[in-house]
Amino acid sequence: MIHLNLHDETAPLEQVILGIAQQFGGAPPLEEVYDPKSRKHLLSNTYPQEADLIRELDAFAQVLEKYQVTVLRPTNIPDCNQIYARDIGFVIENTFVESNILPLRAQELQALESIYDQLPKGSVLTLPEAVHVEGGDVMLHEKYILVGICTRDDYPELITARTNPQAVAALQANFPQKKVIGLEMKKSNTNPFENALHLDCAFQPVGKNHAIIHRASFVHPDELAWLTGLFKAENIFYITDQEMYDMMSNVFSISPTVVVSDPYFTRLNTWLHTQGFTVEEVSFREIAKQEGLFRCTTLPLSRRS
Repeated sequence: MIHLNLHDETAPLEQVILGIAQQFGGAPPLEEVYDPKSRKHLLSNTYPQEADLIRELDAFAQVLEKYQVTVLRPTNIPDCNQIYARDIGFVIENTFVESNILPLRAQELQALESIYDQLPKGSVLTLPEAVHVEGGDVMLHEKYILVGICTRDDYPELITARTNPQAVAALQANFPQKKVIGLEMKKSNTNPFENALHLDCAFQPVGKNHAIIHRASFVHPDELAWLTGLFKAENIFYITDQEMYDMMSNVFSISPTVVVSDPYFTRLNTWLHTQGFTVEEVSFREIAKQEGLFRCTTLPLSRRS
């Protein structure tokens, strides 16, 4: 039986689902691409190769296991991209919330059936069909559930808009002990520099009171001011547009003192070291080509309270 226990983003990790790249289907047709960075690499003939994706994910798994984390993997479905486990579900406290994801990705949910069988009875929450949410848009921090949303009138045409305002209301109704805060994110189907695919592409808490933030990804200045107000100014690392594009906020915490990052992120890694963090470096340059990084590939099930 799997024990679900998740209250924040940085407590010591115990169990996690990590995505896989075996038989991921290779380069998709352009009309089936659902983020602008993948589109860019398709058009430039630099789309990642399966062997490289497998190698990077396995290196990440080795680091997790080094810290005695139990690493679970989805059941392999041929010709299905199962790299980004974060989006198909997420855990809040002792509840597994099943995401309502893009129809193109619905097959990914089937790969979790063997894991569902190990969950406590009644612990899976299935949201109404009108509630759109992916795990990359949901962050747990202290008493808050932070949710990246899109409220634009052209939401139905924005394939990069994955979470709607109804998700805020649904999560508030199901977790009344929490305060659910919606944060409007910038979206673009074609320009990766103008697109925060998920909240974790522009924001990430690390440690007890530190954060990584890309200011330009937030639509409303008052929401950005509220978010930065959760952390002291000296504890915030602000990233540039290029660093957001490179996925610099999408690192992953194994514990309050250990962060997995890409060696390419020299400016961030130097700052993390000066703040007292241990930085485990894993190259994810190929994984990043599909607009996801360390947090995107993981679905934590339990962290030690």
